[in-house]
Amino acid sequence: MWRATDMAQLLLARKLQPGDVVVDATVGNGHDTLFLANEVGPTGRVFGFDVQESALKNAADRLGDRPQVTLLHAGHETLAEHLADANQLSIAAAMFNLGYLPGADRTIVTRSETTLAALRQALTLLQPGGTVTMVLYPGHLGGGQEAADLLGFVQALADGFAASRYQRMNALAPAPELLLVERTS
Repeated sequence: MWRATDMAQLLLARKLQPGDVVVDATVGNGHDTLFLANEVGPTGRVFGFDVQESALKNAADRLGDRPQVTLLHAGHETLAEHLADANQLSIAAAMFNLGYLPGADRTIVTRSETTLAALRQALTLLQPGGTVTMVLYPGHLGGGQEAADLLGFVQALADGFAASRYQRMNALAPAPELLLVERTS
């Protein structure tokens, strides 16, 4: 069975090129960060954000020596500031895997306010043809509201963006969903 995270990676693998600049807005244990690093190769750049030091340590252990990756102990709502500081003014993709860090404190979760701020910044920096993926987890406390807020925002996007939603139709409980936003112009 395909997971929403697998689908996000599959869709981005078809688009990313060596040398691209990308963002992992929620590093977590580093699975997406490693995927992005492999896709953009040594000539690309990956900027990863997380508010938990344990997440960044787990990711650093998973990544090994990958000089194209910059891990930042910062919220994803600061991504535009950090990319501007690094003179990266456009990105090919951004990945958001929302919710909480598996195996850690489940009270530390992503929130609509910061996620929407980060998404707005990512869309502003997104180059034409670029893609943002967001894996939503409506089943955890606060996750349903975050999913609803993001769905509302994405549905209201103006021309220049194409948005898609992928979800499991026959789940007994709220299943993870994938939102995909592409910049068309």
